Amino acid sequence: DVALVAAHMKRTMNNMVTRILARAAEAQRGEGETAQREFPVRWIDAYFPFTSPSWEMEVLFRGEWLEICGCGVMKQSILDDAGMRGRIGWAFGFGLERLAMLLFGIPDIRLFWSTDPRFAAQFAPGQISPFRPFSRHPPCPKDVSFWLPDGPFHENDLMDLVRDVAGDLVEDVCLVDSFTHPKTGRASRCYRINYCSMDRNVTNTEINEIQDRVRERLVNQFGVTLR
Repeated sequence: DVALVAAHMKRTMNNMVTRILARAAEAQRGEGETAQREFPVRWIDAYFPFTSPSWEMEVLFRGEWLEICGCGVMKQSILDDAGMRGRIGWAFGFGLERLAMLLFGIPDIRLFWSTDPRFAAQFAPGQISPFRPFSRHPPCPKDVSFWLPDGPFHENDLMDLVRDVAGDLVEDVCLVDSFTHPKTGRASRCYRINYCSMDRNVTNTEINEIQDRVRERLVNQFGVTLR
């Protein structure tokens, strides 16, 4: 009976972990890469106080053997004390943080206890997207508002312009307000540019100079009217 239960446990764990890691591999797949589809497993004999026999499950993921969980056949005395005499079962324990690190490519477990909103804001229920590293130095946000030109305006062009002026000091650019004048019909946009360095604190004076260049380029290149 123990051998049958252990075989059922290992088969179930293999199927579950394969599904989880396949999604992780797809999310972390680089351009031109083929996502990993096979995940070899090895079972290491272990000791846990509530199961016997017990194993640690290791999986080969992206070239490294990773310990995924501990598991085993439940000790009969525990089932008996729970009023389930004559029953047999198995148990496992996943490190949820470890799984999340694999799924989202999170490099440091300490990020789970971060209060920085830039961490939690990257994730949405039911979606797996790769973690985007952010600086631990404080950001310096600046807003720019303008009336759109008469001709076409593409937001991606704005993003490229900001990156061209500020380089790696730009963490992100996002639309924070959109307005259409009720009389003239002119459309206005307000974008927030988050400036932040990965290795140092930026100064307000430094960022103001960059922001002035961004504003000047917006006028000269796109013909917007600053507000």
